[in-house]
Amino acid sequence: MSNPENLRYSKEHEWLSASEGGVSTVGITQHAADALGDVVYVQLPDVGDTVAAGETCGELESTKSVSDLYSPVSGEVTEINQDVVDDPALVNSAAFTSGWLFKVRLADEPQDLLSAAEYESFITSA
Repeated sequence: MSNPENLRYSKEHEWLSASEGGVSTVGITQHAADALGDVVYVQLPDVGDTVAAGETCGELESTKSVSDLYSPVSGEVTEINQDVVDDPALVNSAAFTSGWLFKVRLADEPQDLLSAAEYESFITSA
């Protein structure tokens, strides 16, 4: 499995894109999607909600379990991926592309996020 070099990663297995105009995209990693199994339901924060780094902001339900979704950064949700709400399997099939979850206007610079190499080392040592 290859984690894109242009993303940053949390230890809760979320990824964050580089900020474009102060807005970043959030999703879960392929590692997390594979561990979850077939995702059948996604609950995301609402547009306008404030999320806090490291705090729960939604849920992902699979045929195996329900997992909390954590925000890797603090800020205001500007968009959710309605395609994922309508077809949660996108999380499994395209975790790093069309399976993104929400966009957030950053309140401050992200802290404690890992590079692709650091994340790879983290998941292989766990």
